[in-house]
Amino acid sequence: GRNAVRQLAEQGCQVRCLVRHKPSTRPNAAQDATPAEVAAWLATMPGVELVQGDVTDRQAVIDLVQGCSACLALHGAVRRTQPGDLLPWVDETAEPGHAKQVNFEGVQSIIDAARASGTCKRIVRITGKGETPWSPVGILINGLGSMAKAWNYEGERLLRGCDDVDYTIVRPGYMGDVDAELEEDAALTLADNGGDLKVTAIPHRSVAQLCVRSLDYPNAARTTLCAMTVPKAEGEESFDPLLAKVSSDTRVFPGDENLEGHYLAVRVGGLVLLGFVGGFAAGVGSVLQAAVQMLAR
Repeated sequence: GRNAVRQLAEQGCQVRCLVRHKPSTRPNAAQDATPAEVAAWLATMPGVELVQGDVTDRQAVIDLVQGCSACLALHGAVRRTQPGDLLPWVDETAEPGHAKQVNFEGVQSIIDAARASGTCKRIVRITGKGETPWSPVGILINGLGSMAKAWNYEGERLLRGCDDVDYTIVRPGYMGDVDAELEEDAALTLADNGGDLKVTAIPHRSVAQLCVRSLDYPNAARTTLCAMTVPKAEGEESFDPLLAKVSSDTRVFPGDENLEGHYLAVRVGGLVLLGFVGGFAAGVGSVLQAAVQMLAR
């Protein structure tokens, strides 16, 4: 988010940011900066206005989007799965920090605010590769991260189902350090229509550039873009020549069954893990028992 704000401010745009923390007295945008220090850093940039709140606060989102021409939805859930989530009488999805509230309900709040504004005509949303429920990495992230990928995809579905506000969905690779830059031997690549690319590392700055630059390309409206890096000879130094070639989504994306698939995959993955741990423990126990018997002779 901070990289996108910096790029917009450098272009002379008026930017409004939704921040959860009050600015501290020490502006800082480094990797190890606290949210309050980042908020203070954002406030120092020309043309940047801060709005206190988060995407679960519908009034704050309305205040954020009012009068804006576009919204960059660069937020994401960070809640970890808790042991109590396994209890059948617990509805963990109702917690404000749960992925359902942040990645799904939060997107709905942005859509509603964009409609109410009468001015916001494009929502750019960063999600990730989470369309396939049975991906091992997806199962791990969903299992540990309160079903973050599953609800990210449901947020995508909300945007695709919105006829009166355009969207650009960005699915980047691994983003790592916030200050990282594109490697000298690497280049950028895109796949539109929700196309699949090999997962690679891609800098925050490059993803921010894609989000910002996509606003200048009408053909990037209503498209789902997968963004990765490739060897230098196979890609581009910037996203502009790639964005010029993208088209709106045309294929049929998975529907209601996808969420059920994500939850089923996590349950099956959990059972497999328990079976592995149980088998390993039994094996260790047998080895120890044999060792004790040998020592006793």
